[in-house]
Amino acid sequence: MALSDSQLGRYSRHIILREVGVSGQKKLLASKVLIIGAGGLGSPAAMYLAAAGVGTIGIADGDSVELSNLQRQIIHTTADLGRSKAESAAETMGALNPDIQINTYCMRLTAANIADIIKDYDFIIDGTDNFPAKFLINDACVMLGKPFSHAGILRFEGQLMTYVPDRGPCYRCIFEAPPPKDAVPGCREAGVIGAMAGIIGSMQALEAIKYIVGTGDLLTGSMLIFDGLKMEWRKVKLPKKSPHCPICGDSPTITELTDSDEELCRL
Repeated sequence: MALSDSQLGRYSRHIILREVGVSGQKKLLASKVLIIGAGGLGSPAAMYLAAAGVGTIGIADGDSVELSNLQRQIIHTTADLGRSKAESAAETMGALNPDIQINTYCMRLTAANIADIIKDYDFIIDGTDNFPAKFLINDACVMLGKPFSHAGILRFEGQLMTYVPDRGPCYRCIFEAPPPKDAVPGCREAGVIGAMAGIIGSMQALEAIKYIVGTGDLLTGSMLIFDGLKMEWRKVKLPKKSPHCPICGDSPTITELTDSDEELCRL
């Protein structure tokens, strides 16, 4: 397909990049990315992917916009209070770039529906902030062979890694199972600085763009950790894919998706 004059203008700063060019922009326009969670991480990821011209973006979130969200969830405004987060996010993305298609899923993703939703997407972004959701996303992506970006933020710290099938460890290779309930404080208990969501969520969008275009080094086999108080980055080399991993190892013991009863904390 040939880019229109409008597209050539909109994406001109991409096109002049040697690593992207016209061919890379066409890949973005033909790609499909699903963002699970329209909160702190999902907000900047969604806006930058929409601006980048990712042709189809899915946004999944079963929650409504609350006042306490607005400190970090920049895709929503005060006028959106009480609205579905997925619909609010879709409206902002559509206003930013009418060139793209946006699919909304105004629901909590569960073991019963996640596989059917992610199957048509090229890359998944985990924008959740609870262990049950993160393990469910990991397991579904491993089973369906889908690459995804994991991230988490708390207080003044953030971390992210990328899973690509057969190119590095999955989330369970590193963290075999969720911690006991209440063992790790969530954002409601410990707090989170709003700008941290922008920093880490934007990097998730960058990982998706690099994967789609096929350029640069992804965070496969590495965890990138940011300390916002000290302004220090650490890149930690992760163990190789574990042959004993219960989902992607040599003899998987997890053969079907299951839900946890733990209460969710949304970003």
